[in-house]
Amino acid sequence: MEWINNEDDGIETWQEVNLLYNAALKQMETKMEILNEEFRHINRYNPIEHVKARIKSPESIVKKLKRKGLDSTIENMVNHVDDIAGIRIICSFTSDIYRIADMIEHQKDISVLTVKDYITFPKVSGYKSYHMIVTVPVYLSNRKVDTKVEVQIRTVAMDFWASLEHKINYKFEGEAPAHISAELVECARMVADLDDKMLKLNDEIMELEKIRENEAKS
Repeated sequence: MEWINNEDDGIETWQEVNLLYNAALKQMETKMEILNEEFRHINRYNPIEHVKARIKSPESIVKKLKRKGLDSTIENMVNHVDDIAGIRIICSFTSDIYRIADMIEHQKDISVLTVKDYITFPKVSGYKSYHMIVTVPVYLSNRKVDTKVEVQIRTVAMDFWASLEHKINYKFEGEAPAHISAELVECARMVADLDDKMLKLNDEIMELEKIRENEAKS
């Protein structure tokens, strides 16, 4: 994969791009691990089930640039493709999603560029997730580069649904039969109901635990 270099942006090769975005992902993964451990220590509860990280392939980046009508330059890649580095945070409950998003926003070295709340406002397909584009400072030997990372936060159930939707869209190249799309929307409703019920059940369990602890102390 060849890229047209642009010396003005300070990033000249795909190797350097890969270095920067991998470094940004490592920082985000470490931050999530620390926040999860802190939350477990204070609240005896882990809001994060697991984290997935990935770097977008050069082929996918080129396709995205072409859809935007842009040339395949390093400059265009860095300036116009926000999801080269992506991290997906999987939670147990919907309440955890906003809790984690709030923790990320309050990290002093992270800048939030955009937020898309597909949980409050789901896509027509039924897709739900909380998206953030943030920048993380990557310190090189001679300069600091604020590097973009796409953050997706969703429940286990939402992630299962999104994974199936992705496979279907890939198989049918985004043109799935109407009845399959309709079934997916119905499944999204079922996922939302499941998330709501699981959250209520968890809240009830937590409340019962508090009552037992208070009774044991008295």
